[in-house]
Amino acid sequence: MKVELPGIAAPLIDWQKRHGRHALPWQQTRDPYRVWLSEIMLQQTQVATVLGYYDRFLARFPDVASLAAAPLDDVLALWAGLGYYSRARNLHRCAQAVMSDFGGAFPPSAAQLVSLPGIGRSTAAAIAAFCFGERTAILDGNVKRVLTRVLAFEDDLASTTHERRLWAIAEQLLPQDQGIEAYTQGLMDLGATLCSMRQPLCNSCPLSDLCEAHRQDRTEQFPVKTRKVKRSRRANALLWLQQGDAVWLVQRPDTGVWAGLWSMPEFEDLEAAEAWLGDWPGERQPLPVVRHVLTHFDWELSPLRHTLPERTGPKRLERLQRTWPTGKWVTLADLPAHGLPAPVAKLLR
Repeated sequence: MKVELPGIAAPLIDWQKRHGRHALPWQQTRDPYRVWLSEIMLQQTQVATVLGYYDRFLARFPDVASLAAAPLDDVLALWAGLGYYSRARNLHRCAQAVMSDFGGAFPPSAAQLVSLPGIGRSTAAAIAAFCFGERTAILDGNVKRVLTRVLAFEDDLASTTHERRLWAIAEQLLPQDQGIEAYTQGLMDLGATLCSMRQPLCNSCPLSDLCEAHRQDRTEQFPVKTRKVKRSRRANALLWLQQGDAVWLVQRPDTGVWAGLWSMPEFEDLEAAEAWLGDWPGERQPLPVVRHVLTHFDWELSPLRHTLPERTGPKRLERLQRTWPTGKWVTLADLPAHGLPAPVAKLLR
């Protein structure tokens, strides 16, 4: 049943045209490849961080065909430091699916776009709206915050039933005969600038007169989402083996933390790393603990640096390959060509 909803489209579109963001590089195109790339990069990442990555990525992969044809290692190397690496793997898979299933052209509807790897409902809607003018709703984190405040939406979004209800309302709020692009961009801009999680700038908001949360002075209570991620702690050791200007790196498994990236061999703790090395010749030095914050846990990594002499027995080096079949020596000059997790890249610098 359609409910009585505030008319947010007209004031939002007017505000976006006068005060919204217009200079971002992915706003100057209707090319779905470039819009899709920006949408994936902007998931859980700030605009300021994405800008440099976006330009470098396009310089290396200017279109979907070049991305699809590239080795995954090249994609991960360019993505290194941006985090949430499953996005990069899905980006590569999606490009290949566009080439194989759609003849190299992104499909023009949200319903088709959402079938591609790594493209969720909101991302599909954004691409369809910006590139093809489709009248369809987005509902990313920023937009959920805007809409739940405007509506004083009390239902807990930890429930899929309640989230589906908010999706239905978002569809009803779409402009009937006005620009879907400006409306969609306006929601994104409002959530990213004025309607922030803490200390929203309600006095500058074009929807303040329509906003129930503002009227009730309850903006901090929305959106409602009670399910909390249970964080944990993890501790491991990294073995930094160096010989001359080369470092021994191993490619991590296709699943799990830092999947597919190149890193130092990982051990349960420093004692296990020391035990594996045994009486290997060279200089050994434990380094300060590196603390890395991930989505679900805090990771303490204890590096153990061991510099091998130039002349090391072949049997010892063969043991490296037997222990880590995916490992190889990588010169310091070649490190940028490998996808390294940010803490490892920082450590090696």
